[in-house]
Amino acid sequence: MGFSENLREAIEYSGLVQKELAYKTKISLRSIENYLREDASLPSVDKAVRIAQVLGVTVEYLVTGKKPPVDNLAFVNYDIRTLLQNLKKLPKSKQRIVIQNALNMVEILSQPNKTV
Repeated sequence: MGFSENLREAIEYSGLVQKELAYKTKISLRSIENYLREDASLPSVDKAVRIAQVLGVTVEYLVTGKKPPVDNLAFVNYDIRTLLQNLKKLPKSKQRIVIQNALNMVEILSQPNKTV
């Protein structure tokens, strides 16, 4: 796959829409749309880095399609990475509280017909 296909897949995986990606990367929506065209040229390195960071992928993935090892957080959804980065800023005692509450919430929501 080429850059445009890899970008399209990463956008889909991230859950963002093109307009959100443009806003978060400070790259025009028109440019994002152009990168998604089959015959598109590659973005500049600084733009590719911003796109990769927001989408939670590596620049290498966008260019080659090569995914990092599963345990690498580089291919984690932007919101999850932001959550983890903010979690690291908390003292250990508060981290445990947040993690336990998150695990409880996931368990509740994964049960059929459960809502919060």
